[in-house]
Amino acid sequence: MVAQTCRLDAIRESHRAQMDRLGLLHRPWVLLGGAPEPTMPKALKASHARVDINNSGLAAKRLGWGPAALTVRRPVESWEVFPDLETGAMLWFSPRPKWRQHWKLMRQREAKIGALVSLHPDDREAINQALIGPEMISIGELGKPSTGIAALCYGLFLGVPEIVLSGFSFARTGHSYDTRARPRWQIAEDRHALGQLKDDLRVATSEPELAADTRLRLWAP
Repeated sequence: MVAQTCRLDAIRESHRAQMDRLGLLHRPWVLLGGAPEPTMPKALKASHARVDINNSGLAAKRLGWGPAALTVRRPVESWEVFPDLETGAMLWFSPRPKWRQHWKLMRQREAKIGALVSLHPDDREAINQALIGPEMISIGELGKPSTGIAALCYGLFLGVPEIVLSGFSFARTGHSYDTRARPRWQIAEDRHALGQLKDDLRVATSEPELAADTRLRLWAP
C-alpha cells in the first residue's frame, strides 16, 4: 500500500508538471466523448480547454471546431478512422516504451501532434481506483471505466479546476464519428464511476440528459 501511494504521488508530480508546461493544469477542461450530437455551447468552447477522447476529434473537425488542446487515446484505437488527427498534445494510455510510441507517431504521417504525454494502462487503472474505489474491478464485463471516464479521473487526480462532460450518454447509441452504429461498452462501469464522482463540485456535464440520468451538475456559464 505504501509503495502504491508513493507511485501515485510520483505520477501526480510528473504529470502535473507536464500539463502545466502545456498550459492545461490550471485551465478547466471540457471532455468531448463519442456520443452522437454532443452538446457544446459556444461559451463552453471559449472558456474551457477541449480534450478529445479517442477519435471524437473527427466529429469536432466536421463541425468546424478546430483541433483540441489535448487528445486522450487508448493504445488500440484505430488510426485509420482519423489519420489526419491534429491536436496540441496527446495523452496516450500505452504500455509501449516512450521511444516506441514516438516511432509509432512518426508513422502517422498525416497526423499533427504537438506533444506526447504517456501513461501506462496499469497506472491509469491505479488512478481510476484511487478516485472511484477498488470495487470497480467487479463492475461490468471489463471492470474498468471507458477512456473518457479515465480521462476525467486523470484530470481530477492532477487537480484540474473543473471538468465538463460533453458527448457522453448512456441513452444515445453509436458514435459521433462513426456511421456504423457500433455499440458502446463499459456502460455499467461508467455509470458506477459517475455515481462515485457526482458529488465532486469540479465535475459537470453540458448534456441535460446525462445530468438528469446521473445527477451530475448541469454546466452553466
